[in-house]
Amino acid sequence: MRTIALFTGVTVAAAVGVATVSVLPASAATGCRVAYAVSSTWPGGFGANVVITNLGDPVTAWTLTWSYSAGQTVTQAWNATVTQSGAQVTARNAGYNGSVGTNGSVSFGFNASANGSNPVPTSFTLNGTACTGGVSNSPTPSRTPTASPTGGSSTGVPSDAAWVASGAWDQWTNNGYTLINDIWGGGAGPQTIWARTGMNWGVVAEHPRTSGVKSYPHTGKTLNRTLSSLSSIRSTFNVTVPSGGDYETAYDIWANNNAYEVMIWTNQEGNVGPIAESYDANGAVPNARNVSAGGHTWNVYRGSNGANAVFSFVRTSETNSGTIDVLAVLNWLRTNGWWGDVTVGQAQFGFELSGNAGRQSFVCNTFTLDYS
Repeated sequence: MRTIALFTGVTVAAAVGVATVSVLPASAATGCRVAYAVSSTWPGGFGANVVITNLGDPVTAWTLTWSYSAGQTVTQAWNATVTQSGAQVTARNAGYNGSVGTNGSVSFGFNASANGSNPVPTSFTLNGTACTGGVSNSPTPSRTPTASPTGGSSTGVPSDAAWVASGAWDQWTNNGYTLINDIWGGGAGPQTIWARTGMNWGVVAEHPRTSGVKSYPHTGKTLNRTLSSLSSIRSTFNVTVPSGGDYETAYDIWANNNAYEVMIWTNQEGNVGPIAESYDANGAVPNARNVSAGGHTWNVYRGSNGANAVFSFVRTSETNSGTIDVLAVLNWLRTNGWWGDVTVGQAQFGFELSGNAGRQSFVCNTFTLDYS
């Protein structure tokens, strides 16, 4: 079930940053529209995504607040720093998504606990501006985009796709997997995601080949398990990717409420590279070379994106299919003292796109992720 609430409003206010407060000039207009979507539910909890659209002057930092009325408690978040005091929740931008231009949007997501009813918040405030408006609920798992391909091979979308969407953060849950059309980077172009199932899907994208990651369309599951409580995390993948462009196929695994991010790169193309502590003329410098873990050999990098620690396992030879003992990879980090008995949250797999050589299609032919 997906529940969507829209809130709009225009007024004059101050902009609040992560660690500093800056007051906008008196003539600066601020306004906002917020889409709050409950994307999935399970006994005792739910997942949600929030899309903020800035209707006023550009901002360089944002703080969004709302309150819950039924005791819901945020337990994990991504693409934002989320704190809660009683019923009030405060979400602040991450280090990489604070700037939002006029009519621009920014998105983040979170998991939360809930007992019994789970009503959507009745109002949101962005940088002191109330985003007020009507609330509507939708029982469908995803919204139908207003301008999506009609299907067929000429569009890159198969005619038998069960789900097609083009909006940023559109999502669909099927067979225990949640697919997300994750478009989060600045300067992104059009992107359409499609799926037959949560394990067989693809994306057609046309992002400009400018600096920065544009998107990470992906599938995945929420584990919310400590490493010590897991006896297995195994995954298989088989993808078809184009030649040309700037991208990699990668797992993205989050732990300890997004304090840690683990990327597992299975292939890469063009001008992309992992985050690292140091760089030389050849690019990122590995902290460990030729590491054998999970059935593959990796160069391993550690660094920070400004919001969280990032550990990247880059396969020493590229492949488009295989099986990975993911738990062995995560336990390598623990054995080597890079982290402790962390709680593994989201485990995702998809295509991280920085730029495309024209209109390109990426297909996940099969994918599985099983854990116990």
